[in-house]
Amino acid sequence: MSVDLHQGGVTPIGDAMRRTRKVRRKLIRRSKTLSRAISSRFSSSLTRRIVFLNLGGLVALAVGFLYVNQFREGLIDARVQSLQTQGEIIAAAISASASVETDAITIDPEKLLQLTPGQSGGALDETQPALQFSINPERIGPVLRRLVLPTRTRARIFDPDGYLLLDSRSLSRRSTISRYDLPATAPADDAMTLIERTWNAVRGRFGKTDTPHYDEFAAPNGKNYAEVARALAGGVQSVVRVNAKGDTIISVAVPIQRLQMVKGALLLSTQGGDIDSIIASERWTIVRIFLVSAAIMFMLSLFLAGTIAEPMRRLAEAADRVRKGTKSRQEIPDFTGRADEIGHLSGSLRDMTKALYNRIEAIESFAADVAHELKNPLTSLRSAVETLPIARTPESQGRLLEVIQHDVRRLDRLISDISDASRLDAELARADNRDVSLVAVLEAVTSMANETGKDNIEVSLDVAQAVNDDEEPCAFLVLGFDSRLGQVFNNLIDNARSFSEPGGNVRVAMRLARDTKLSREGYEIVIDDDGPGIPADAFERIFERFYTDRPNHGFGQNSGLGLSISRQIIEAHGGRITAANRVGPSPDPDEAPPILGARFTVWLPASIDAE
Repeated sequence: MSVDLHQGGVTPIGDAMRRTRKVRRKLIRRSKTLSRAISSRFSSSLTRRIVFLNLGGLVALAVGFLYVNQFREGLIDARVQSLQTQGEIIAAAISASASVETDAITIDPEKLLQLTPGQSGGALDETQPALQFSINPERIGPVLRRLVLPTRTRARIFDPDGYLLLDSRSLSRRSTISRYDLPATAPADDAMTLIERTWNAVRGRFGKTDTPHYDEFAAPNGKNYAEVARALAGGVQSVVRVNAKGDTIISVAVPIQRLQMVKGALLLSTQGGDIDSIIASERWTIVRIFLVSAAIMFMLSLFLAGTIAEPMRRLAEAADRVRKGTKSRQEIPDFTGRADEIGHLSGSLRDMTKALYNRIEAIESFAADVAHELKNPLTSLRSAVETLPIARTPESQGRLLEVIQHDVRRLDRLISDISDASRLDAELARADNRDVSLVAVLEAVTSMANETGKDNIEVSLDVAQAVNDDEEPCAFLVLGFDSRLGQVFNNLIDNARSFSEPGGNVRVAMRLARDTKLSREGYEIVIDDDGPGIPADAFERIFERFYTDRPNHGFGQNSGLGLSISRQIIEAHGGRITAANRVGPSPDPDEAPPILGARFTVWLPASIDAE
């Protein structure tokens, strides 16, 4: 027994089978991947709504095209006109082929005497003419076959009494008349199958519901058809009917006349299903267009849902992770590259999350700073209290009591400032903003400082008069809280006075200033003192919580929260606060210019009513 090996024992048939299995497994994997992708997409209610709404509108449009379709009426009208023209031509040909039966000539002498020269015998009385013409079925059969059979139209000829003379269905190829039994009546609804009844119901639903029913009468009298009776009376009439199968049948009856006498009627009718096949073909074209459009709409809906639902789902999952993740920062997906609402939502969520984490870190840092600041006076207070019972001299006991009183005052000051700083955000968020006059606030603060001032330090106020765009005096209005703004200016003035020498002067000036970065009008308030100034490395540190640098004022005299609270209030009003030193001219170019004092600058945006 021998085996034909190919390339080391691998036959071409086996290699082809392995490739086929490999391709089949790849197709199965791709189909599973596609099914999982589609199922994951449809797991979103938003995706389902987008797909169903888009397809629902397309289905409604397709149903409307099928239901309200003018093509059927136009086709029927064109078919009626065609049958009427065809019937007139065939009736004229039949009339020309009609003959006078010589063995059945009826002559009425009295009527012949009434004829005038040139008048025919049928001009006197059409019901009782002098000469009777008849239609010979054997003679007109070939004419009828040549004219009717190529048009797939049924033609029936009736005599003046409505008797059926000729039916195109009974004509053979040789134009001879074949004798058949009368056609069976249309099947009743009970004899139809369930599929036929359902299909007829659907067709009737999309067709005309007021169309009369077509009956194939067993009796040969054509006067049962209204159009035939009308044609025997000399008129032309068309009727549209529907048979038991739901097929549309158009009938047109034309009179057959010769010498102004009606010799019979020609009834032309379409074959069952001719009109409906054209309509069905047209509707099937609509259905195919609908299927292609539905497939395209389905894919576009999935793409649209993917660009909306998928980012929304990822944003929702990220928000849940932020809510649950307490140990690490959770990142919000970045869709800010999209110039739409989802991109804006992503940016807003990212900014909100960043602000939330910053607030959490600030709270944690604030709590740590508070614990640290409270621990120092508590430690000192505990040491003094523990040492007081073992103090032997009244002087030692007095010094310990002073330390205890100092630490208690320090704790009271710290707790008050901490409480003020902790409820500041909530108070600013809950309170309603209103227009505040900076002139009135500064006048009240400077007046109170001069009345309660110590060491004869005078506080002066200078407001630079200005006009707005309407050439009216500037009102110096800001949108905010007068009490908190007064707290800021009071802190800055007290801070400036604490660094000034006795008999010195603190100067407060306000002027109109436009912020070029924000492109907005505002007001600039400058507080100058004649103190030692601020260390060069502390221009930003002095706004940190619990920072203080007062070597000449003793330890624990300040909480270090005043400037931090002031910056917090100013930023809540949309402004900014900075610190710098005032310098004078230097006598020696190689030496640093002398420091004349500290300067705090506050900028606040103008109220909309003031702009």
